[in-house]
Amino acid sequence: MKKLGVIGGLGPMATAFFMQMIIEMTDADKDQDHIEMLIHNCPSIPDRTNYILGKSVENPGRPMAAIGKRLAEIGADVIAIPCITANYFFKELSEEIPIPIINIIEETAGYLAERNIKEVGLMATDGTVQSGLFQKALQSAGIDVILPEEEGQRDVMHLIYQNVKAAYPVEMERFVRVSGELREKGAKVILLGCTELSMIRRDERIGPGYLDAMQVLAKRSVEICGALKKEYQQLITH
Repeated sequence: MKKLGVIGGLGPMATAFFMQMIIEMTDADKDQDHIEMLIHNCPSIPDRTNYILGKSVENPGRPMAAIGKRLAEIGADVIAIPCITANYFFKELSEEIPIPIINIIEETAGYLAERNIKEVGLMATDGTVQSGLFQKALQSAGIDVILPEEEGQRDVMHLIYQNVKAAYPVEMERFVRVSGELREKGAKVILLGCTELSMIRRDERIGPGYLDAMQVLAKRSVEICGALKKEYQQLITH
């Protein structure tokens, strides 16, 4: 079995849930069948969105690269980063880290394309949206991307930063409002394109037609490093 290295803390709750996903998805009969994970939970890494939007000069890519190199040194075979905005630095990290990094963006686009999904609504941070990370990958896979309007995007950022990251109760009326807007615009599936939004899927009844990108990352991590339970082939909520 391969060892999974995790650059974590982006944010901490997402990292903890990612580890839980890996354990739950692994087809294991005993402790020894589970995947060995080397996790560096480093919440001091500067905010990715602030850097991308020019609100900070602290480059998060540098500490992420340093962590990835240390994980490789202590035996990790492959790296997962349970933070979608961090993929803005994917090229830089790939050049610095001597082991493969699972690309959550490409894996998610591939998952949707394999299921012939053509219209996807995107909930993500301002950094992810403005960088075009998901839009480029999804459009290359023949998938139309539907974004919230300005007010809806503010709701998404509020859910991520003022609710989940701040450990406050989720204001589900905001989530429902943005979801309704994206459905009205034609979204067949709504992509939870920020790992903090995974907490909402975990804790709330969000209904059918959502895909959690962090679940896609966990699925691929298990496939590379262990054995996946059959029930986790289908990740779109129903």
